[in-house]
Amino acid sequence: MSMYFEEVKKETLYIALEILNSNPEFNLYDNGRETRTLAEMEEEFLNSKTVSAFIKLDDTYIGIIDYLLENPNDHYPWLGLLMIHGDYQGYGFGAQAYETYEYEMSKRGLNHVRIGILIENKKAIRFWESIGFIFYKTTTLKNGSVINCYQKQLG
Repeated sequence: MSMYFEEVKKETLYIALEILNSNPEFNLYDNGRETRTLAEMEEEFLNSKTVSAFIKLDDTYIGIIDYLLENPNDHYPWLGLLMIHGDYQGYGFGAQAYETYEYEMSKRGLNHVRIGILIENKKAIRFWESIGFIFYKTTTLKNGSVINCYQKQLG
């Protein structure tokens, strides 16, 4: 089985909505509601700032990834979201998808990647720490959310 990324397009946006809405706990942390709307998906995944792609295993859409190649604030690449559909969690696909992403970033000559995790999201904190991300600071976003910032050296 091969894993790869496929760009999110307007006509496949409904699949992104299905993936995000299969993770109600994350949505609750992220925006106070268990579900998202198609309009929110469009704003989040069809913009010129981030790269948004589906995580596919052969022909099956199993997740979504969204990242900035260079954050204008600190000039580091930031992984904004890596989410596996609720039905496919617990099989190691998240770690495999991250490995695929890290390989792509290394090929671009990047040395580090950063992520921000909502402090309430203990499951995500455990996952990212288990694959080598190191905490470096806590910060508060404009919307009032408190996040822990992590970094990993690539290669």
